Amino acid sequence: MIPRIDDALPAHALDPFRKLPGHTRTAPGLERRLWRRLPAILLWGSALPLGFALLRLWSVGPDDEAAAQLQAYVALGVLLLHWTLVLTVAFGCVIVMVMKGPAYVADAYPFPERDASRGG
Repeated sequence: MIPRIDDALPAHALDPFRKLPGHTRTAPGLERRLWRRLPAILLWGSALPLGFALLRLWSVGPDDEAAAQLQAYVALGVLLLHWTLVLTVAFGCVIVMVMKGPAYVADAYPFPERDASRGG
C-alpha cells in the first residue's frame, strides 16, 4: 500500500483556511457600499453614452455624418474609460475586503530571534 501524504501530516496542517484564534473582523465600510452599487453604476454609466450616441446616429441628416461619427467615437471612448474606472474601483473594493477579513494561521509567523552579535 502506498502511503498518502495526509497520513504523515497533522490534521490542522491540511486545513489552509483555519482562522487565527482571537482575531476579529473589521466592520464593513465604504468598500461594501461601493461594491453593492457597482452593477448599477456600470449599467447606467454604459447606457447613457450609448443612448446619446444612438440617438445622435438615429437623427443624423446627410450633411451631419462626419459630426455624428465623431460623436460616436467620443461616446465609445467615454464608455471604455467608464468601464476601466469601474474595474479599478472593483479591484480596490476586493483588496480592501480581503484585507479586512479574518486572519489565518498562515499569517501568524513568529518574529525571528535577535542576533546579539549583529548589534541589534
